[in-house]
Amino acid sequence: MIATLVWVLLGIFGRILDFHIRGTDAYAGYCMAAAGFLALAQTFRRGEHIRVTLLLDHSGPLRPGLERLCLALAVLVSGLLAWYSVRLAWQSHVFNDVSTANDATRLWIPQIGMAVGAVLLGLAFVDAFVMSWFAPAGKAPDAPAPRVE
Repeated sequence: MIATLVWVLLGIFGRILDFHIRGTDAYAGYCMAAAGFLALAQTFRRGEHIRVTLLLDHSGPLRPGLERLCLALAVLVSGLLAWYSVRLAWQSHVFNDVSTANDATRLWIPQIGMAVGAVLLGLAFVDAFVMSWFAPAGKAPDAPAPRVE
């Protein structure tokens, strides 16, 4: 987030003081995307993702099974996201893909943040899925209570 702030400020001061640094908008976007993806796993572990638990709250004794089903689906989806994110970064490296903006950045460099964040999210879901088998019924391990705001 600090890098995003720095790039945005460079762009602003560049316009005010009449100097130009190529790619400030693109680099700010790359940093924002990386920050978003790198925060996904920690946000999940802290229980701060938006979850719709209406069905789970009223499922009674079926809740542990439904939680495991949801986590299994999350492992599958996040695994696909991680696979294709890593694959995208690798293919961008192999094909020497560059940004179409005026900075001509090699795209695999900013795509690494997305790929690493997606892999970490997948690992967090795998951890939660495995730990759901060892937690007491109805209680997720190390999971704080969901926030209600």
